[in-house]
Amino acid sequence: MDVLASDIFTSELAHAPLPPAEVVAGDPSTGTQAWGELGDLEVGIWEMTAGVASDVEVDEMFIVLSGAGVVECGTQSIELRPGTVVRLHAGEHTIWTITERLRKIYVA
Repeated sequence: MDVLASDIFTSELAHAPLPPAEVVAGDPSTGTQAWGELGDLEVGIWEMTAGVASDVEVDEMFIVLSGAGVVECGTQSIELRPGTVVRLHAGEHTIWTITERLRKIYVA
């Protein structure tokens, strides 16, 4: 048995600014901490500060722990808030509009 995190809601993550080509508006940064792998899947925690960014996704499922925002893909828009569970598909082009620092657990 291993403890991978003692408090997933408040643990500090080292943040880095997004590459300028991904920033649509504001000055967002992201932080990630991978906890390990389950077979071919990586499991960890990710967060983004307020701002708007574009991304090309990998296969991923995530659960929002805290924060608020919207993720858009084509004509679909999903409101992000604690408890929201989302499935992203590899190659999807997304726009993330984060209004309150968003933290999620991901499996990718």
